[in-house]
Amino acid sequence: MTIEINNLHKKFGKNKVLKGVDLSIDQGRIYAILGPNGSGKTTLIKSILGMVIPEKGNISVLNSPIKKDWKYRKKIDYLPQIANFPPNIKVKELIRMIKDLRNSPSEEASLISLFGIQTFLDKKLSTLSGGTKQKVNIVLTFMFDSPLIILDEPTTGLDPKALICLKGLIQNEKAKGKTILITSHIMQFVEEMADEILYLLEGEIYFKGTVGILMEQTGQHDFEHAIAALTSTENHA
Repeated sequence: MTIEINNLHKKFGKNKVLKGVDLSIDQGRIYAILGPNGSGKTTLIKSILGMVIPEKGNISVLNSPIKKDWKYRKKIDYLPQIANFPPNIKVKELIRMIKDLRNSPSEEASLISLFGIQTFLDKKLSTLSGGTKQKVNIVLTFMFDSPLIILDEPTTGLDPKALICLKGLIQNEKAKGKTILITSHIMQFVEEMADEILYLLEGEIYFKGTVGILMEQTGQHDFEHAIAALTSTENHA
């Protein structure tokens, strides 16, 4: 079991964001974490990363409780939705900085070539387009060999060629036995990549299962409509 979550509660002020979440994440599978805005997706991810401390509940990552043990984070590669790096440093300086911080074996050369960012290595981050920044962020995420990968909106700004490269990269990492969590609002990407769907609604796991089971349960013939049906009043009854 890669991740085990029991009775997780988190609130911000009076707003209860997670309400007793129970969740098991198996090794070697791709999970898509979906849900409307405010459903608790980001809070759940940040709780797994130790960036948010829950009021109640337990989280184990790679069979070890994460409380008071920050070292487990070295076994996670994380792509944030918005990466805030210093704008005045060059791409190659950023890569070197992240390597120094992680102090782990890395393999960035093949990724730099895969996403075609060789010509940008001497450019400052402030001069890059959003899509190129995202390619740099993907390189930074995948250049370490960690068993758990969390990708928050990884397709943002990517051109079709880069998107194909990303899909292949994710599948290659899965083939190595890694566990991958993805959030995305691109339903075609989710349907293509995910082994299982985790759908959060009002701080609770409302659905967990395959795309096929989801469409069967909702009576829909395509994935996008099946997701929409989860939040409809008849399904929420």
